[in-house]
Amino acid sequence: MSTTGADSTPPATGTTPRPRRRVPFWDNARYACIVLVVLGHAIQRLIYDSDIAFAFYLALYAFHMPAFAIISGYFSKSGSPTKTQMARVITDILLPYIIFETLWTLTKWLVEGQANPNPTQPSWTLWFLLALGIFRLVLPYLALLRWPLLWTVAISIGVGYLPNIDSTFSLSRTLGLLPFFTLGWWLRERDVVARLRLLDFRPWWIRVVAVAVLAGTGWAAWNWLPFWQEFDLRHWLFYEDSYADLGLGGEQWWAGGVRIALMLLAVLLCAAFFALIPRGTYWWTTFGQYTMYVFLLHSFVLYPFRESGILRDLEPTWIWLPLVTLLSVVVALALATKPVRRVFRPLVEPRPKWLFRDPELTSREGRRNDPTGSRRPR
Repeated sequence: MSTTGADSTPPATGTTPRPRRRVPFWDNARYACIVLVVLGHAIQRLIYDSDIAFAFYLALYAFHMPAFAIISGYFSKSGSPTKTQMARVITDILLPYIIFETLWTLTKWLVEGQANPNPTQPSWTLWFLLALGIFRLVLPYLALLRWPLLWTVAISIGVGYLPNIDSTFSLSRTLGLLPFFTLGWWLRERDVVARLRLLDFRPWWIRVVAVAVLAGTGWAAWNWLPFWQEFDLRHWLFYEDSYADLGLGGEQWWAGGVRIALMLLAVLLCAAFFALIPRGTYWWTTFGQYTMYVFLLHSFVLYPFRESGILRDLEPTWIWLPLVTLLSVVVALALATKPVRRVFRPLVEPRPKWLFRDPELTSREGRRNDPTGSRRPR
């Protein structure tokens, strides 16, 4: 994103500009989100043998990607893009996508003995990278409209009725999650966080309510799990399939109402999640600046566990689920460390000056951004 990962108050006219003050909350939120992403992928193989893991998985997928989209939208600009910002779509989105899609094709060929190179069908986690690119491209146009948030909600609901909008270029999931990205931008555009002092004012009862909301969602996921499985709620939460391809109720005219309910639930859970994010600076806060490394690399770490069957038939769940959760945190930490960033920076943050007529388009004036909007020193 073209905006920074830090909030600041503009200096008064005629005064010397002050350096931007980094707000640790956003780095903490980014890191918490990426941990949830890793965790969601790590426990996927557990859900086939454990109802508790399945319920936990449903509760997690109800909000963790919407939360990431909200953060990405919050640090997005809707003005006409500059040449540098246009170049960043290539260097931050397109090139990493091509690089990692190629790596996934090679991995499947080496491990599975077969590969079907098709850049129009993103491999595993790469769909969100394309989604971020599309979000950035359409936002200036959305900002021209009245009620942009309402329009994106209508788009998200409407695409579910169109079976020809599918996973090609991750378009179905992109349009499905577009309201959350737009909501993040709208919150920044209306200065809602600052005006309501949401990062300053957090009484104890808000945290109690947030815990109750998240716990209640987990309880509902567990208590009515057979119904959610019959309803195929897992795939509803992906925002990927058309309604006709989903389970119970998917072919009904009111299927769009289910998506509305899921979006409202996601917003509620995101609010509860953000209410619990620490506001201070901790030893792990800085890792929130490097979420793209974790996002692009963690799937390669999990791939052997995912394909070998090691995570199947693990009992008892009360041991393995917490253990996998802990390992997900460790993986997210390890992939954001300096040695890993140094080795994989050419892949995650390519800066090919030879590709551009003006090589200066790849410079960041001493700073770097990742596609989620985090700006940081080199």
